[in-house]
Amino acid sequence: MINLEIATEPQHFETIRDIAHTTWPVTFGDILSPKQIDYMLEMMYSDVALEKQVKDNKHVFLLARIDQNYLGYVSYELGYKNSTKVKIHKIYILPSAQGTGLGRRLITEVSTIAKAAGYRILILNVNRDNKAIQFYENLGFKTVGHEDIDIGDGFFMNDAIMELSL
Repeated sequence: MINLEIATEPQHFETIRDIAHTTWPVTFGDILSPKQIDYMLEMMYSDVALEKQVKDNKHVFLLARIDQNYLGYVSYELGYKNSTKVKIHKIYILPSAQGTGLGRRLITEVSTIAKAAGYRILILNVNRDNKAIQFYENLGFKTVGHEDIDIGDGFFMNDAIMELSL
């Protein structure tokens, strides 16, 4: 049985970081350089960065586990940029747990939370070359635009913007 818990404790940040460091090289190894992967992992997953996301940016991280094994997480923000949308900022599943329905379960949970709070649209960004685009399309997400985000040090995130009506 999949258990979900809100990440609130310092050890949760360590778990999130461990999942990211295991998942990113597999997810982005054919898309981004090792230098960009290392840069982005530090930028997004240091203790300071995670604390800022949660405390200042109001991101909520949900960790998914089966028994005592953490297998993935999602982070989301209600009312993204003071809009009527909920943004999924991150969703990563350990490679060994991909294809098990865990990603769908996390998206479903965020959808349920969003609807209960009165929101009707989920949005997310995904690298335009990421195979996960097909996963999102299978869940009903539609590509509504593209953006190139300068993240510093000469690196960009070249993303598709996807939406799902709830």
